[in-house]
Amino acid sequence: MDFLDRLRRYATLSGEEKPQQYRVAVIGGGSWATALAKIVLNNEQGINWYMRRKDQIDEFIQTSKNPSYLTGLRFDVSKIWFTDGINDIVKASDILIFATPSPFLKQHLKRLWRSLENKIIISAIKGIVPDENQIISDYFEKEYDIPKNQIAVLGGPCHAEEVALERLSYLTIGCSNRDRARELSQLFSTPYIKTSVSDDIVGIEYSSVMKNIYAVAAGICHGLKYGDNFQAVLLSNSIREINRFCNAANPMQRDTDESAYLGDLLVTAYSKFSRNRLFGTMIGKGYSVKTAQMEMEMIAEGYYATKCIHELNEKYQVSMPVLDTIYKILYERKAPVIEIKNLSEMMK
Repeated sequence: MDFLDRLRRYATLSGEEKPQQYRVAVIGGGSWATALAKIVLNNEQGINWYMRRKDQIDEFIQTSKNPSYLTGLRFDVSKIWFTDGINDIVKASDILIFATPSPFLKQHLKRLWRSLENKIIISAIKGIVPDENQIISDYFEKEYDIPKNQIAVLGGPCHAEEVALERLSYLTIGCSNRDRARELSQLFSTPYIKTSVSDDIVGIEYSSVMKNIYAVAAGICHGLKYGDNFQAVLLSNSIREINRFCNAANPMQRDTDESAYLGDLLVTAYSKFSRNRLFGTMIGKGYSVKTAQMEMEMIAEGYYATKCIHELNEKYQVSMPVLDTIYKILYERKAPVIEIKNLSEMMK
C-alpha cells in the first residue's frame, strides 16, 4: 500500500469522524488554482475546492466553469465539493493544495482554527509571505508546526492558460522526502503534464519567487523598447543571481539550468501569459505602480517579492544588481530609463 492509498484510510486511523467528501483539496479561486483542479481531476474521482467568495462558487455550480478565471474551461461539478469555509475544507481533506496569491495567504489562514496535523501541504504558491519574508514551506513549518516531510512545493514552467489548453507542460514536485515527492507526483501526471521530483524544496521556492522579479525586469525593459539581444543578457545575469542567492540561503548541490529554475524564469519573462512581465511592461511605459496594479486587476507576485528578497539579502549580502535595480524602480520611484541604463553598464 503506497502513501496515497494510506491517506485514504486517514479517518479510520486517526479516529476522527470526517465528512464523506474527497481527500484532495484545492485552496484558491484564481487561474492557477483552476488549472490545478483540472489536472488533479484527471487522477482523482473528485476534489474538494475552497473559494473565499460564495457568489463565485454559486455561479461556478450554475455554469460549470469558474466565472472569473479560465472561463473557457468546463468542469463536471458533480465531482467537486465546493465550500467557502476554510475549516470545513481542512476537516474534509487529507492533501491541501494551496494556490492563493502569497500576499493573501495569511488572510485566508487567520480564520483557521482546525489543526493541520497529519495533513499534507502542497504549496503551488510562487511567492513569499510578506512581513515575515518567509517562503511558504518555512511559514507552514514555523507557524503551524508542519514537519518538512509533510510539505511539498510545485515548481517549473507551467502557465495556467496552457494547462487549460492541454499544451505539454512540466512540473517539478519538491519535497525533503524524495519518495513522498514521487508518490505525490501521481496527482499531477497526465498526458499533457510531465512530472519530475526534487529534494531542493528551498531552492525551488526561492527560484519560483525570484523569477517573478526578473520577469518584471524583462517587462520594464520591453516597455522601454530594449530588444531581444538585451533581454537575453538580462536573463543570463538573472539566473546567476538566482543561483547565488539560493546557494547562500540553502547551500546544496543543485543545477539551476534545470526546468524548475531556468525554465520557469524563461517562460515567466517571455510569455504573453505572464502577469509579471505585463506589470513590468506597464511600468516601463510610464505607469505608476498603483495604476498598473489597478488596470491589471491581478496580483503580480514580483512586486511583493522584490521587497521581500531585497530585505532578506541584507542578511546574505549576495551581489544582485538586477534585483537592486528593480527595487529602486518599484519602491524608491527611481526613473526606469535611468536605472536600466545604469544596469546595462554592469552586465555582461
